[in-house]
Amino acid sequence: MLAPTAALGQKGAASARDGSMEKFTRLSGVAAPMPLVNIDTDMIIPKQFLKTIKRTGLGANLFDEMRFDRDGNEIEDFVLNRPAYREARILVAGDNFGCGSSREHAPWALLDFGIRCVISTSFADIFYNNCFKNGILPIKLPKEQVDALMEDAERGSNARMTVDLEEQTITGSDGETFGFEIDPFRKHCLLNGLDDIGLTVETAAMSIDAYEAKAAERRPWL
Repeated sequence: MLAPTAALGQKGAASARDGSMEKFTRLSGVAAPMPLVNIDTDMIIPKQFLKTIKRTGLGANLFDEMRFDRDGNEIEDFVLNRPAYREARILVAGDNFGCGSSREHAPWALLDFGIRCVISTSFADIFYNNCFKNGILPIKLPKEQVDALMEDAERGSNARMTVDLEEQTITGSDGETFGFEIDPFRKHCLLNGLDDIGLTVETAAMSIDAYEAKAAERRPWL
């Protein structure tokens, strides 16, 4: 689950209509291991589910072709169908996660399912950027560190990880801690729950305040 300072109102809640996102400060939860390489956006959310422009509801079809058979029944051995990982909040993934087409529905589906953090050695650029714009923290780490976290995640629901964005650390279930790098601007946006609309509103408010202050100096009688 998310820490109280970063809790979702409900599992997989999407960005608010006013341009704000759920703040990401400190996330503690189950991590699901997905060691496959080159997991592309069509695997994350298949093309037949791209008809909507709503950010909610897509979690039901996250990894649809890997989670369900042709009759809509769950494939038992898929990681997110296993009891230990049904409430996963973190993914530890193989190289080049999010490659393929640029569909923003991919991070929407992850977020709607409840995933707030993806850890890998590398990400496709567009997917990586889209994650930040939708309140998901993608973390790049060296292979040996991802391998260690993957092994940790394979322990199941008793192995909970903690991701602290302010401190830029990941702590595994055994207490081992790894530091990660993040662009300061993107960190600011996640910590404050600001997507592109939120940033525009924030900048506009500052500009309006500055204008009104100058106007008051020039025309104090108003």
